[in-house]
Amino acid sequence: MKHRSDFPRDIEEWPDQRIAMPDGTELSARIWLPLDAVGNPVPAILEHLPYRKRDGTIARDELTHPYLAGHGYACIRVDMRGNGDSDGLMEDEYTQTEWDDAIAVMNWVRAQPWSTGDWGMMGISWGGFNGLQVAALRPPGIKAVISLCSTVDRYADDIHYKGGCMLGENLGWAAQMLAYSSRPPDPAVVGAGWRKMWLKRLEAQPFLLEPWLSHQRRVPYWAHGSVCEDFGAIEAAVLSIGGWHDGYRNTPAALVANLSSPVKAIVGPWIHKYPHFAGPEPRIGFLQEALRWWDRWLKGVDTGVEEDPAMRLWLMDAVPPERWLDARPGRWIAIDAPVPMRTLGFGDRVMGQAAPFKVRVASPQTCGAGGGEYFPFAYSEEFPGDQSGDDAMSACFEGAVLGEDWDVVGAPSVALRMTPEAVSGQLAVRLVDVRPDGRGTLITHGFLNLRHHMSHADPQDLMPGVEIDVSVNLDQCAYRVPAGHRLRIAVSTSYWPFIWPGPHRGGVVLTAGALSLPVRETAIGDEITFPPPEAAPAWRATELRPARMTRETETRGDGGLHLRIATDSGEMRDDQHGLATGSVCVESWHIHPDDPLSARAEFEWDDTMERGAWKVRSKCTASLRVSAEAWHGRARIEAYEGDTLVFDKNFAFDIPRDGL
Repeated sequence: MKHRSDFPRDIEEWPDQRIAMPDGTELSARIWLPLDAVGNPVPAILEHLPYRKRDGTIARDELTHPYLAGHGYACIRVDMRGNGDSDGLMEDEYTQTEWDDAIAVMNWVRAQPWSTGDWGMMGISWGGFNGLQVAALRPPGIKAVISLCSTVDRYADDIHYKGGCMLGENLGWAAQMLAYSSRPPDPAVVGAGWRKMWLKRLEAQPFLLEPWLSHQRRVPYWAHGSVCEDFGAIEAAVLSIGGWHDGYRNTPAALVANLSSPVKAIVGPWIHKYPHFAGPEPRIGFLQEALRWWDRWLKGVDTGVEEDPAMRLWLMDAVPPERWLDARPGRWIAIDAPVPMRTLGFGDRVMGQAAPFKVRVASPQTCGAGGGEYFPFAYSEEFPGDQSGDDAMSACFEGAVLGEDWDVVGAPSVALRMTPEAVSGQLAVRLVDVRPDGRGTLITHGFLNLRHHMSHADPQDLMPGVEIDVSVNLDQCAYRVPAGHRLRIAVSTSYWPFIWPGPHRGGVVLTAGALSLPVRETAIGDEITFPPPEAAPAWRATELRPARMTRETETRGDGGLHLRIATDSGEMRDDQHGLATGSVCVESWHIHPDDPLSARAEFEWDDTMERGAWKVRSKCTASLRVSAEAWHGRARIEAYEGDTLVFDKNFAFDIPRDGL
């Protein structure tokens, strides 16, 4: 990456601008803008997050916002209320208050002499979500959005209920937010009142798993913030960016297919990070692309973005299954229309020759070990591994050896006819690239809670012994299956810990099926190109402890499988303001292969902050176990000033299962 500071306009930074909300709550904003903006006003770009601008996202903020400001923008990075150095209390994700605050911040910005009044929102993950959500409200002045690694559907395509199945990431993310939002504001910013703010924040801190598990069906709670409910509400121009190694793969295609406002998409091989520094390679000049978008829609400059292909995708080459890759070979392709589908019928363990068959599948609860992390963050072994082990626990339908390359680009789907053996069940369906040596690389997957096969809003018990037809949509992908390889569809009735088991044992008997596969004309070389990545100078910080991750699997005496993942995010000290922060998470997942009710998981977070003699620490634990009737969640916060416990709080809930 090329670091630059030779921008067209000199900039200044306001590290803590307090902005009052209509209810009197003050939010803390970090602002970068051109020095001459009062005489030469600029549009504004808002990033509104709970992720602590002073120590949480500072590394990426330093790379990104000064660069955009130096090219003639006011960049507004706000700590959401109840987080970082802002006042107020945390409630839930994507609340009306959150959106109202974003609009109030921008009303303040628009009233400044350095503002043209036009603005956009940019962000990844949470910031990608609320950029779309705020745009759908059509506040005055908003003209454009750059949304990265986000979703349009909070229920079925977020970390909650994919295909109606309860994702293990519900617990993981709830535990992480409990820990993240339990840290105090910085006394160097907010002054002597920091302790009072902290204790008030801790007392009100929610354990978000409880409201999420209180809404197990597709109900209005999830419609709130799901822009798929009314795509027409978005009138701003939207650039949607995703990564094939991220959990959110479907949004770029959904926005391109459904928005009537100007929209373009870019998807690379990346994990859950901005593409000017994300892995695997190749990275791109994201900031140059962002400037093209902002200059067109916020300044009215003809930058050619309207002539770009609807979707620019990295078509990944086949590689042996590895838990991490520094680079993912492939090529850039241009997509302007849906890719034609090929139908491959299933026979008895074969694909491509439709014929009657009868295959029973009742996977052990331990199937899913090859699935990888929902959100890889570049610590170590986070990608899907060899699929052979999970395939051995699945019903597999395998195609013939390919005589030519197949470029699979889009969202495959699998139709199945089956007879369930219990009143509940679930399916995990994986598309696998089978190499000549027998190893399998995961291309994409999809999930279905069988009680939800007709409706996520009105799930119904299955009738054992009564045949049903179901369809499972797999995630978007762009993958070249080379000549000499085979395609395999693997169907399992469990996928731990990616999805949480249903309450009943019992398999399904498959009797018919077909794969609908989007296969594009074979690409030759790059069809489009991007400039190499540029950024502002890197964050000046000292590493006190390096980041590392360990992953250990153990089969215990009772036959249960125990997975332990320890992620040390390291410890860094800011060279300018001296704040040192560190974080360690240990997660444990346990299940017995014969018992879906043995599933349990625990998370332990330990976060530290210090500067000189000032030292604080928050320890958060969260756990989930199940019975046939209910979800049993527990959590605890402990807050320390030095070695003294200054606050503790326990959470406990027992919520009836509802269609899960």
